[in-house]
Amino acid sequence: MSLPVSNNEIRFIKSLERKKSRDEHGMFVVEGAKLVDEALHSRFEVVRHYRSEDIGTDTMERMSLLASPSPALAVLRKPEGLEIKDLAFFSIPRNGLFLALDGIRDPGNLGTILRIADWYGIDSVFASPDTVDVFNPKVVQATMGAIFRVDFHYCDIVRLCRFFSLSGGNAYGTFLDGESIYSKELNLGKDNCSLIVIGNEANGISKEVAANVTDRLFIPPFPEDERGSESLNAAVATAITVAEFRRRALTHPTDR
Repeated sequence: MSLPVSNNEIRFIKSLERKKSRDEHGMFVVEGAKLVDEALHSRFEVVRHYRSEDIGTDTMERMSLLASPSPALAVLRKPEGLEIKDLAFFSIPRNGLFLALDGIRDPGNLGTILRIADWYGIDSVFASPDTVDVFNPKVVQATMGAIFRVDFHYCDIVRLCRFFSLSGGNAYGTFLDGESIYSKELNLGKDNCSLIVIGNEANGISKEVAANVTDRLFIPPFPEDERGSESLNAAVATAITVAEFRRRALTHPTDR
């Protein structure tokens, strides 16, 4: 026998598809058996979770935010400290490798970038306020569980770059006119903090942020004199850049 779920409850869950409602209630939705199980074992507070075997497939279809409903769904409370409004009270670590996202708008890109950050052990991911909401259902699905493990914050990326520079670290930006990432000496984050800035899908890194990076990086095509596509996808560029930093750390363990 299926457990009853009220129409009001279903309407509330459906409303969390909208950012305004997520912000108002401080909650978001996770769907999928694997994601729900990860949520239950994470630091996030699970307000309530549902499984098709308990509530029935028809009810699950009515509350699901996906085109093809999964057998499990959970409502979670958003964590505290998501937005860093005053970086003066934020302490930049002495070392480590970090990511900054300047206006990433595509949910799939943000979700994939969080998976990349999770895979490569990025210490924290920072995003500009105009970056897509990390609790957008499409972002959550694309993270494949990384959202529960990656430290994520929204903040002023211009000031963040300045903080990294003033603290003795580097703020790297990816540009089409930068220095080849394969030949440039890199601060790997071992002795000083290192920040990698990834720009908007259409416009790249904004002028304001670009003026505050310490180093401009370029991912060269192959062959170098025969560029085909205009640029790389933001998530792909993130993966290549972070992978090069981590490769150097593995092959040159004495580098900084």
